[in-house]
Amino acid sequence: MSGEEFWDDNSNSYIKVNKSKKKGFWNFSKQEKIDLIISWFTLSIAFTWLIQNRILGIPELGFNTAISIAIPVGFIAVGTGFVLHELAHRQAARHFGFVSEYRAWYPMLGLAVLFAIFTGFIFAAPGATYFFGNNVSRKQNGIISASGPTINLIAGIILLGISFLFKDSLISIILLFTSTINFWFAFFNLLPIWVLDGKKVLYWKPEVWIILFGIAVAFVFFI
Repeated sequence: MSGEEFWDDNSNSYIKVNKSKKKGFWNFSKQEKIDLIISWFTLSIAFTWLIQNRILGIPELGFNTAISIAIPVGFIAVGTGFVLHELAHRQAARHFGFVSEYRAWYPMLGLAVLFAIFTGFIFAAPGATYFFGNNVSRKQNGIISASGPTINLIAGIILLGISFLFKDSLISIILLFTSTINFWFAFFNLLPIWVLDGKKVLYWKPEVWIILFGIAVAFVFFI
């Protein structure tokens, strides 16, 4: 399928994007599938490493328990927190008729793993969802930007609610960790700085940003 190349300042390279304007959720180009899978797997490894080290700091839990928690949390958290976040951006952009696909930033994926191993935290900038169209309005850009953090908040609340059905169990711990990571994804991306979603949402409608950011802050720091 034909594609078109666009220069991207963040990755300092040309990004080739499928020109199809199909809006279906399952409409992926071959390159987008590859980039999403590699990003998901790589970030999941980084989160798994970080989570298992945190869990090993709890004296009552041994290595086997730490691994049994860290692996599903890493992959589910990245699946809901990162993959759904990017696809929400993509589908919002496609809703407005724009060409949109996800592209990975491979050097940043490598850095995410290295940061997790050597520093104990993750600097996650694995890639971005690109959209291209004529006369993109402030409102359209704001809605597209808000869609990612919104899906994180929704996923976090749902996972938190389900965790109460499995109280005092391994499943509950996994769901709680996963919901927390989703809330952190929302919080980080809603910061009104750099190229993050928060800056674009604030520019579009400050009241929407205040609501979304307030919910994220509440769940991250007070709940």
